[in-house]
Amino acid sequence: MNTHKCPNIEEFKTILRKHSLKATPQRIAVHEAMMSLGHACADMVTESIKEKGSAKVTLASVYNILTQMAMLGVYNYRLSANNKMYFDVNTFKHIHFYDKDNHTFRDVIDDELVQLIESHLSRKRVRGYRIESFDIQLIGRPSRKKYSV
Repeated sequence: MNTHKCPNIEEFKTILRKHSLKATPQRIAVHEAMMSLGHACADMVTESIKEKGSAKVTLASVYNILTQMAMLGVYNYRLSANNKMYFDVNTFKHIHFYDKDNHTFRDVIDDELVQLIESHLSRKRVRGYRIESFDIQLIGRPSRKKYSV
């Protein structure tokens, strides 16, 4: 099973070099914000960077960096019910819990369940297709009591 962590700054710089990209202050600031936030849209990352004052960024540049990093496999992305693109710093196989009231994502780490699903799907066929991956998202609303997922 994959490790449950995102690339640290040094690993991130190595990934950038591997793709012939410079470790600009903006890219580093975006990754630092993503390490802190975990799941975030460009607005959230931009706000985090501006609060820290770590780099000068625009919303457009943050979105472009996030998209570029997702295309390179550094982040995953998902569309929320409010039609915002959220980026996920964790690219290992895991389940998401989406809070449809607050439009937030949380990771559900359950390696046993992921392995059961992979095993089950390895025996299934979808005519005309080869299953490459799967994406499970649980959807809910906050209850009166707070429970950990």
